Amino acid sequence: MRRLWLVLAGLGGLLSVAAGAYAAHGGLGAQAAEWLHTGSLYGMVHAAALLAVTAAAERRGRLGLALAIAGSAFAAGIVLFSFSLFALALTGIRAFARVTPFGGAALMIGWATLAIRALFHR
Repeated sequence: MRRLWLVLAGLGGLLSVAAGAYAAHGGLGAQAAEWLHTGSLYGMVHAAALLAVTAAAERRGRLGLALAIAGSAFAAGIVLFSFSLFALALTGIRAFARVTPFGGAALMIGWATLAIRALFHR
């Protein structure tokens, strides 16, 4: 699982940089550029969060339920939120926008899980 998270964090970071650059320099319409910018920002932040969760799991030597939920939620959120915005901006296919809220929910689940773990972990 941790290896998959590292792959997704790397791809999330890579595609976020590429999307941000394309938003700034690609000559897109204002709406498409905004979707790319938003997807890029959230993708980069959550790629870093996914790396932090992976590092915490490595340090502990085991995953644990809370880290498994948080990491999986961040990974799903990157794919569903950021990548759906990238696809929407680049293709104009509005069906991609239907996926975005599920990604946002996954990202919030990841953060909530980390907060709950911090409150109750010894």
